[in-house]
Amino acid sequence: MTIPDFSIFAVIGFDYPVVAVKFSAVEPADLPRLNKRLAFCEMLKEAQDAGGFYATMDEHSCKVGPYVLGQIPHDPVAESGRIGPMLGVYESADANRRLYSDMLRFPVGSATYTLFSRLDDLRFEPDLIVITATPSQAEIVTRAHSYSTGTGWETRGTTVAGCACLYAYPHLTGKLNMLVSGLHHGMKARNLFPQGLLLISIPSPLLPMIVDNLRTMAAKNQIDLPQYHWGKDAHEKHMRELVQRLTEEMVDEATSLTAT
Repeated sequence: MTIPDFSIFAVIGFDYPVVAVKFSAVEPADLPRLNKRLAFCEMLKEAQDAGGFYATMDEHSCKVGPYVLGQIPHDPVAESGRIGPMLGVYESADANRRLYSDMLRFPVGSATYTLFSRLDDLRFEPDLIVITATPSQAEIVTRAHSYSTGTGWETRGTTVAGCACLYAYPHLTGKLNMLVSGLHHGMKARNLFPQGLLLISIPSPLLPMIVDNLRTMAAKNQIDLPQYHWGKDAHEKHMRELVQRLTEEMVDEATSLTAT
């Protein structure tokens, strides 16, 4: 087993530890079992505060987690859609039920154990990492995601069952996903994070590219771009000069091609 080198993330200076997550059908031998019951969304904060652990269905205090992880095949009460209207998060059971027709879930039996670890004590190859970032820090991560390919990023969320969007969706699609703290019912009710932070889930297929891009950006002093500190007038002046220079270069290139 090769543990990836994520040390480059330190250049961003996150206020919260980055957490690695793995979904396994095999019980880990080198992590302690969680000694309390928590909601799936709470386990991220627990790993940040207390370090690594693994959890089974028995450690989940909210039924949504085992449902998303495929540890239970159905949840008739939730799937009825009748909870949401009683909480004021959906107008009708029909609206609430649509959540479950669109939700990505793990295949039953594929994620019996969920492993969590901070990057500074990583003992497994992660299926994804979750970054808790300010908007300025998130800008660096999303720029690294697009830096070498131009591929856009997305924010896909739901009013409830935010854990499905935080864990299952990025892992099962291979796409980076981003949630905003304060927008998801369970996380907000549990006061997990200050409002307005970005929770960025990066699945393992994207991690080598993003790590390499961050290293390149650091080598070119492009982690914190200087134009973000110039102010509007200086930025717009720089953009006008840049466009003018490129226009002249393109004219010169076209003239040179015509001449030959």
